[in-house]
Amino acid sequence: MSEKAFIDNVIPRTDVVKRSARIGAEIRNVKLSGDLPDDIISAINRLLLEHKVIFFRDQGHLGDAEQERFALRFGQLVPPQRGAAKGTTSILEIDSARGGLRADNWHIDLSCVDAYPKISVLRGVVIPPVGGDTVWANTAAAYLDLPSPLQRLADDIWAVHSSAFDFAVTVRPSEADKKGYDEFLTKTGFEAEHPVVRVHPETGERTLVLGSYVTRFVDIPKYDGQRLFDLFESHITAPENTVRWSWKRGDVIIWDNRATMHYAVKDYDDQHRVVRRATIVGEVPVSVDGRCSVARAKLTKQPPTNVG
Repeated sequence: MSEKAFIDNVIPRTDVVKRSARIGAEIRNVKLSGDLPDDIISAINRLLLEHKVIFFRDQGHLGDAEQERFALRFGQLVPPQRGAAKGTTSILEIDSARGGLRADNWHIDLSCVDAYPKISVLRGVVIPPVGGDTVWANTAAAYLDLPSPLQRLADDIWAVHSSAFDFAVTVRPSEADKKGYDEFLTKTGFEAEHPVVRVHPETGERTLVLGSYVTRFVDIPKYDGQRLFDLFESHITAPENTVRWSWKRGDVIIWDNRATMHYAVKDYDDQHRVVRRATIVGEVPVSVDGRCSVARAKLTKQPPTNVG
């Protein structure tokens, strides 16, 4: 059975609504749970690989424990180093009222580690009436948009990703929570060396691996590296390569962290916003010439990292 026929047989194409030409689809009439049949989980995964990020409305029946059970259907979960939500081992709560770290910069979740997560599952719990959207970009489409000479250049470059990133604006917690975050982050500094282009382990696509964790390119001076970074990022974040989602309470969003970057828009001032995230363990990236990403020495202290 073909890929398309399999998906159509499990989730009708009429229930798959594209949200932009290059990235993103809303999946309707599916009630998420940890007990979904294997064929539906497989169809969801295939739709994820095709659309890079998929959106589910009206999933208010999910609590933390059921979100965790559902996420487990896609692989082993990454325990959050800040501590999991009560009753779970892997759900990270991001609460704006409790000093939740902002992520208003383009990033790949936890790319400062060698085998960064392959999938993120994010659930809207408290959503402000205005603002708080999230934007995703397709890093596979961005690679294809590069002129051939720039593709060849990107294929050869490696970058250092660190929780002490400095290409992006450093994200800081609220003053009330700064001491606790500093104590936490002192213990959890990570750094990894990734190819700028990785081969996706399931689709075979070439995807760009950049974002705000990048601190420098290997063997390229900082001055030149900054300009290369800006050039490649401009292709990734071009408007035609993105999709923007306006959250509602009970939304669940799943994205392929190996083929996307995302940006949480911080435009809701002091309104309350709570989302909860599960992340699935990923593979060590492989470059186009077959080399694997490597973990570098653990840092002893660094500024805050992105959390989603």
